[in-house]
Amino acid sequence: MAKKTTGNPKSQTTSTAKTKTTGKKTPEPTPTETVVSAVRPSPHTAQADASKPPVIKKTAARKVSRVSDSKTSPAGMAETAVQATTPTAVETQGEPSSLLETPDAGSSLQPVQVVTEVQAQSVTIEPEPEQAPEPAPEPTAPFIVDAADRPAVGAESESEHITKPEPRPFSELGHAPTHELMPAFDSTPGPESHAEHDEPWHATEPQWEPAAPPVWRPSLFIVHITPELATVAKVGGLADVVFGLTRELAIRGNHVEIILPKYASMRYDQIYDLQEVYRDLWVPWYEGAIHCTVFFGFVHGRKCFFIEPHSQDNFFNRHSIYGFHDDVMRYAFFSRAAIEFLWKAGKHPDIIHCHDWQTALVPVHLFEQYQALGMTHPRVCTTIHNFAHQGITGAELLRATGLHRPEHFLSHTRLGDPRHPNALNLLKGGIVYSNFVTTVSPRYAFETKDQGQGFGLEPVLHTHHIKYGGVVNGIDYDVWNPEIDHHIPVRYGIDSLDRKYDNKRALRHRLMLADNEKAIVAFIGRLDPQKGLELVRHAIFNTLERGAQFVLLGSSPDDRINADFWGLKRMLNDSPDCHLEIGFDEDLSHLIYAGADMMLVPSRFEPCGLTQLISLRYGTIPVVRAVGGLADTVFDKDHSNRPLHERNGYVFNDYDNRGLESALGRAIDCYNAFPEHFRELMKNAMRCDYSWNRPGQDYLNIYDYIRDA
Repeated sequence: MAKKTTGNPKSQTTSTAKTKTTGKKTPEPTPTETVVSAVRPSPHTAQADASKPPVIKKTAARKVSRVSDSKTSPAGMAETAVQATTPTAVETQGEPSSLLETPDAGSSLQPVQVVTEVQAQSVTIEPEPEQAPEPAPEPTAPFIVDAADRPAVGAESESEHITKPEPRPFSELGHAPTHELMPAFDSTPGPESHAEHDEPWHATEPQWEPAAPPVWRPSLFIVHITPELATVAKVGGLADVVFGLTRELAIRGNHVEIILPKYASMRYDQIYDLQEVYRDLWVPWYEGAIHCTVFFGFVHGRKCFFIEPHSQDNFFNRHSIYGFHDDVMRYAFFSRAAIEFLWKAGKHPDIIHCHDWQTALVPVHLFEQYQALGMTHPRVCTTIHNFAHQGITGAELLRATGLHRPEHFLSHTRLGDPRHPNALNLLKGGIVYSNFVTTVSPRYAFETKDQGQGFGLEPVLHTHHIKYGGVVNGIDYDVWNPEIDHHIPVRYGIDSLDRKYDNKRALRHRLMLADNEKAIVAFIGRLDPQKGLELVRHAIFNTLERGAQFVLLGSSPDDRINADFWGLKRMLNDSPDCHLEIGFDEDLSHLIYAGADMMLVPSRFEPCGLTQLISLRYGTIPVVRAVGGLADTVFDKDHSNRPLHERNGYVFNDYDNRGLESALGRAIDCYNAFPEHFRELMKNAMRCDYSWNRPGQDYLNIYDYIRDA
């Protein structure tokens, strides 16, 4: 059978240069007046906008309306400008820092003051007949000042108008205070051509400008305490996040170390120069102590300490990482061992970064026990990767870890579980005792606090909302990059997109699919109910009915789910347009990302999701449900309010078959009927930057925020 290529010739795109903005300061305006003035256009701008009718550009197939950038309302900006001060840990035993009263408005930091050129200078413009009004000058962007220049909280100065403005606070949706997250307002309409044309649809290709030189900041000593780390101990996305984030922090000049258990099931071939560095670490446990040994080694350049307990409980000398009846006690011991090691080794990091419920007891031990022993310097940031797992257990854990005082810790203001009386919730303890709490996307932070996805912790998040926010994860472009990926037969980039179809033919050859011009829809991930398995099953048959091909790669820890998909595999085994691979294969996953045309992610809930981020990098269009991190990273081609060059996929809202069919049908129809449009969408996807560059800066801003507050 002759092999055919589904690609189309490259289409040309127009370039739009990004405009520059400058910031100015005025003496002591109120926060609300400042924000309103930043978004109010001048009278001449309003006349210019009113005098220009909208122009609709046509193509031979459809009409595409020009969509402008969405603008934040003054009320929303005023709400975002509210400054929050994070409580700091005290040096003696007492109430947790997060339980302190919130400072009143008089002691809060003043928001950044912004004015535009029009407001800073009073200019009278005489109207001239028969002339088009001049475009309004663009609004100015606020200065972002390094945390080292921040004045003390509550300090008053008679010359505030000459002081440097404060860094932006966290917004209600949890955006980290970075300059990139400040919306850019532009009241000047771009030039439009009134002439109709029959050229195919093209997304505007942005013209990127070099970033401003970074502001100098001191190097930090950061310790990540985690149960997982790619590539040595990986179960889910947590391992990839720690692996990528620690590298980014180290690249930025910080001293970064990682502490994790020494599992018997680790990939020891991925550890370089593993050696014993601390022989006699005695960790208090019940009325005695457990002898531990600490090893040190490098995991792809990352400095890692591995704690090995010598106990009859055999905590980590098992065949897998999770899935045991005593998991809560295992990781409660690991949390105590990690903080004990830091203290006895004389390590006093600036930041201790904990991950999920497995390490949530670290800030509890730090505040309740180790600050009295002299560990007053560290601040704690806890990242919650999934609220579905919280580490709920009984009061026996208090006696084992040496915390004791059940009447103190079972309080609803500390570790007492909101849904189960007389039960401890380790994740809740991490929220209460940490200096700052993050989750893995702003949308998921909002959903867990306000839309019932906190699995019972919504009241706790509302109580501590002042120190709660979301940062979108990144992916490692040294691993997931079609230009350098050694797992795929043909490497390609945005300027050599035709080579992607060589990988598509290689994928069909490996899975014995028919070689034709049909689109390939793929699903890669755990076969877990969270991932929307009902919709995945429906998508298989709907894809085949629409004349496309379907590929699935994944497995489930639940034998019943595996059996169900094995039955589905046998049913469709003879189909030349479908292949289900029950299991996981690293090489095959890279080939599917490179060879598929669309990637399906129909999750019930999704804290962040890495599948869609990898798909975008490979030019594989994601078809996702608008939840969590999926809504923060994928923007619908037809219905998004984003500019055309920022739209990168297909999105549906409702968790039902009709919603799935709508988005998937539009994607397949665009591929078949409007290949030029689909190719432009692929280029938009590949232009997206979801590396660790921006999240790394976000976390550094958080670290500075909690150190200086």
